[in-house]
Amino acid sequence: MALDQSALLDLLAQLKLTDVTDRIRSATETLYQELIDAEAVSLIGAAPFERSAERTTQRNGTRPRTLTTTAGDLDLKIPKLRAGTFFPALLERRRRVDQALFAVVMEAYLHGVSTRKVDDLVKALGADTGISKSEVSRICAGLDEQVATFRDRDLSPVEFPYVFLDATYCKTRVNHRIVSQAVVVAVGIAADGRREVLGFDVGDTENEPFWTAFLRSLKTRGLTGVKLVMSDAHTGLKKAIGTVFQGAAWQRCRVHFMRNVLSIVSKGSQDMVASIIRTIFAQPDKEHVLTQFDEVTRMLTRSHPKVALMLEDARGDVLAFTGFPHRHWRQIWSTNPLYVNRLLSDTLLLTPPITRIQSLFGWKLIEIGRQRSSSYDRFSKEARGPVPHRGRLD
Repeated sequence: MALDQSALLDLLAQLKLTDVTDRIRSATETLYQELIDAEAVSLIGAAPFERSAERTTQRNGTRPRTLTTTAGDLDLKIPKLRAGTFFPALLERRRRVDQALFAVVMEAYLHGVSTRKVDDLVKALGADTGISKSEVSRICAGLDEQVATFRDRDLSPVEFPYVFLDATYCKTRVNHRIVSQAVVVAVGIAADGRREVLGFDVGDTENEPFWTAFLRSLKTRGLTGVKLVMSDAHTGLKKAIGTVFQGAAWQRCRVHFMRNVLSIVSKGSQDMVASIIRTIFAQPDKEHVLTQFDEVTRMLTRSHPKVALMLEDARGDVLAFTGFPHRHWRQIWSTNPLYVNRLLSDTLLLTPPITRIQSLFGWKLIEIGRQRSSSYDRFSKEARGPVPHRGRLD
């Protein structure tokens, strides 16, 4: 209901008694409240205490809402209705200022920051009233639900011929103790080059039962069409891949393999050995790759017999990529697309409780997926195309 002449004069008198900063806040608060009341009148079809044939419901008091703005915290009153609901379109469920504040609160919450420190942080951002423990819980209530929806979503609409698996360890708090937890991630690449996080999990150890349960959960959710799985040579993971993805090829990550090789080579010879091995992956087709592999193995047998033995033992695993289109090779011979360690190093600045680590990691993966879904293709236009069956080249 619009302010009449007398109410405007009263407001002017009040504003004269305040300083400039509070004057702007008071004026903004009054304007917001008037707009809210006007929208309520339009929805109800009548002003307070007004009889009207267009009235659709009755007012039932108000509920307070504090809106944080650049002008300060505004104490507003949102009308409640006896039938139906009303929320001002001017405020929206989350205005841009609220969204930024909520994002800060959720990030701090997930990292394990105490409620008192979150309250101090919110005050430092300009919200004079701070934030209570219950308010933090309310803001973050939907976060776990979104992460759960992301983890349990159906994967069947799209086939993913290429699947990358990787893991790392992070510190977390369990029963007031700092312990190590394994974080595992699966990323799939569809035939059109679109990359998607398929799933993730957190567990006590990266052993075969844990990996097997994780991979089976992906198949239960509809993961199909897997032709090649990329990972390191972790024993438990390799066995789990063979159990769950029978019929699919396994590519041992060349980056992890190179690290294993160089670990047994003297520091002075590492650059030379690495350069020789890289020539295997610089060939134009499968025939030349196999020929160069034999030549490199022969060369290293004289100077570094242990390295030559490692190469020979890993021959089939390291060269599995040659059974697929040459245009895909650079994308499928290592697990580089995951960058799990880098993701965690940017995320786990503190040691979060075990109850929050899945939400933290899941939310990070969701955000990365949103950023890349519309603009990122793992394969270039030239590299896109149908993926052949195992052992076939087009």
